[in-house]
Amino acid sequence: MRSSFLSELPCDEQHIHGFNPQSWLQVERGKLPKSSYSPSSIESLIKIAEPPVVPLYKPLDYVEVLSRIHEELEQCLPSERPGLYLIQSQVFRGLGEAKLRQRSLHSAWRCATTVHEKVVFGAWLRYEKRGEDIISDVLASCRKCCREFGPLDIASEMPVGDFEILGSCDISTSSKVSSTVTFQIRDGKVACDRCKIAALSIPFWSMLNGPFTESQLDLVDLSENGISLEGMRAVSEFSCTYSLEDLPLEILLEILVFANTFCCDRLKDACDRKLASFVSSRQDAVELMTLAFEENAPVLAVSCLQVFLQELPDCLNDELVVSLFLSATEQQQHIMVGHAPFLLYCLLSEVAMNIDPRTEATVCLSEKLVQLAVTPTQKQIAFHQLGCIRLLRKEYNEAEHQFNIAFSAGHVYSIAGLARIAGIKGRKGLAYEKLSSVITSSVPLGWMYMERSLYSDGDKKLADLDKATELDPTLTYPYMYRATSLMRKKDARLALEEINRLLAFKLALECLELRICLYLALEDYKSAICDIHAILTLSPEYRMLEGRVAASKIGTLLGAHVEQWNTAECWLQLYERWSSVDDIGSLSVIYRMLESDAAKGVLYFRQSLLLLRLNCPEAAMRSLQLARQHSATEPERLVYEGWLLYDTGHCEEALQKAEESISIQRSFEAFFLKAYVLADSGVDPSYSATVISLLEDALKCPSDRLRKGQALNNLGGVYVDCEKLDAAADCYTSALKIRHTRAHQGLARVHFLRNNRDAAYEEMTKLIAKAKNNASAYEKRSEYCERDQTMTDLQIVTQLDPLRVYPYRYRAAVLMDSHKEKEAIAELTRAIAFKADLHLLHLRAAFHEHIGDVPSALRDCRAALSLDPNHQEMLELQKRVNSQEP
Repeated sequence: MRSSFLSELPCDEQHIHGFNPQSWLQVERGKLPKSSYSPSSIESLIKIAEPPVVPLYKPLDYVEVLSRIHEELEQCLPSERPGLYLIQSQVFRGLGEAKLRQRSLHSAWRCATTVHEKVVFGAWLRYEKRGEDIISDVLASCRKCCREFGPLDIASEMPVGDFEILGSCDISTSSKVSSTVTFQIRDGKVACDRCKIAALSIPFWSMLNGPFTESQLDLVDLSENGISLEGMRAVSEFSCTYSLEDLPLEILLEILVFANTFCCDRLKDACDRKLASFVSSRQDAVELMTLAFEENAPVLAVSCLQVFLQELPDCLNDELVVSLFLSATEQQQHIMVGHAPFLLYCLLSEVAMNIDPRTEATVCLSEKLVQLAVTPTQKQIAFHQLGCIRLLRKEYNEAEHQFNIAFSAGHVYSIAGLARIAGIKGRKGLAYEKLSSVITSSVPLGWMYMERSLYSDGDKKLADLDKATELDPTLTYPYMYRATSLMRKKDARLALEEINRLLAFKLALECLELRICLYLALEDYKSAICDIHAILTLSPEYRMLEGRVAASKIGTLLGAHVEQWNTAECWLQLYERWSSVDDIGSLSVIYRMLESDAAKGVLYFRQSLLLLRLNCPEAAMRSLQLARQHSATEPERLVYEGWLLYDTGHCEEALQKAEESISIQRSFEAFFLKAYVLADSGVDPSYSATVISLLEDALKCPSDRLRKGQALNNLGGVYVDCEKLDAAADCYTSALKIRHTRAHQGLARVHFLRNNRDAAYEEMTKLIAKAKNNASAYEKRSEYCERDQTMTDLQIVTQLDPLRVYPYRYRAAVLMDSHKEKEAIAELTRAIAFKADLHLLHLRAAFHEHIGDVPSALRDCRAALSLDPNHQEMLELQKRVNSQEP
């Protein structure tokens, strides 16, 4: 028998801390080895951390806040919109909706009314999309430039001011004063047109035409004014042409200082714009930003700022850059970023927190944000964030002060920070009371019960955790706590069932780590290494044991305790797991294969498909980029580039890549890519024939059964859309013969369209039996049975994956048909509390309209349109409800 894996770890690494309703509704459609262990040994192995107080804006009723923002966007001035979109993006960030957040930032960038806003929002979007830099290179190969959020030409973007035109000087022919004035610059002289120089500014006009000695002189000494002969010649030329030629940097700097000294606004503006072209590196920007502050040069300052922001997050590791941001006075902030300083420091403090929330720079940037917060919402965001930073740094008194201000401003979630500090100071009773007060005085949310559970024990604690899961099943801590509690009670089976409940619909790394701990305690190394591989696929640098040990090291140690496979065996294992819809198991096999000398491009591509299925788009993008990097041939590389383009919304260019690949070599993947993109983007019915032809061509090319099964399944779907049911059935049957399990769903659809619901039901039952992840199969089967069985299936769906919204909508529609309006609305509200979904809001708005609750209907319409501003049915419903408003 193999020795225990834990004995191989250093002793300081042996402690793991983790860590008819359709009238309302239109549908879119291992066994463990026995092992003996004691509760004390398990307790030393597994200890989970308290859930963090997150530095996010989490309003009590996000629907109400989104609705209010949408209403203000409809009525506000154009200059107010970017700020509203910023707040909207903060709401989506708190909800964990990354794509919606990016869309809000994009809307803010699109409607920005100043170049400062354009620069900051553009940099923010660039930072958010930093993992997609490769897309620019791929688009360039299609002769298409992707510089949407690239650097702006600040000099041309900044508006030109209205400069005062001074009256002309009247020099008569009898006057003794010459029309030419000569300026002495040390040993040299520059002759200038007196009237034109005088017109540059009021000081010059007064000097040359007013009651000053210089007005009677033909020679004026400017040797002590810091300008050179070359600089003065350029000034003279500008007075005649109002333009500056290309000049060396040092001359432009002289002219800028000179223009400020003599209040020559037009000259200063021209010089400011010329200087902006000299900002080409971070070092240039650091040096010239100081000058921009000193000489009040806004164009130069914004140009320097743009360079800094384009280099996020790296520039915040530069002490000189950080010092400029932290030392900037109110006036200097205005020079640098106009009327958008809160926006700038909101971005900077967020990036700094992502780098390291405990650094002094992060604290200082967040303090700047606090100083700039004006509105109640801005104060909620800024003070809560600073409170979280102080809490992480164990500066409890300061954190308590920040949380108190945020809470007083209306950010109820900040009570979690106040309770946490009370608990740390030994006042658990006070912490419990604070949270109880919030629970009783507002609509309770899952996080409130989860936080309160930290300050109680036994059944009381478990009751709060159960309530937290009931209200918000996406919270990870309750599952983790219950699982560890069960493990300590020597009930390994229930412990694994508990953590698997969450991992079935949310692939949280900390939960995978906990499950690894459970497997290790049971010496089930085969299952443990499977989860290690999943973690390393999602986060290659992930560290376990409170960050002390790299997950890859544990994976290496575990490798000695599991059976090794050769390449052929790996492909058989992958086929087995893929066929049983075991996505994590499939990831593990691919990870093993990537450690060998196998063709990595194909494997990384398969990995990206699994990650998309597991709703891990960032990791999928990374895998697809690695597939491109490791492609063995040019046609293969072109296919991966096509998928990269398709996944980022560039369908036309994706088609171009597929066609280019086919022109070099006819391959399964190239034909499949072209068919997939056409099927997804084509609204013309004639596209169906083309897609069928492409998929048939794909099936004629060499490939493995996994991909051919997918092609047959897709082909069957196209035939169904074309009402060619016999051909569709043949495709699905062929796919099932090579164990493409998901083809059961397509075949069930064919049975249903042939009016054979029983056969459809049986087909979906087969899929449920075969698939390890089968929530979607239960949901689909519910369409092929009577109402009672439908309700049973949909209840199972909600238990397996509470994020699937169709079951809530169906149950609500049934309740509405039974005239149980309050219960119907409550069913939708239950899901809306933890899932921002347009269809849930749409249905609830319709229910509110039906019972005559116009304000609530309008609220839901506006919130839904915040999720999708162009949703036609929502727009029509809002228009209808608006007409009913008194």
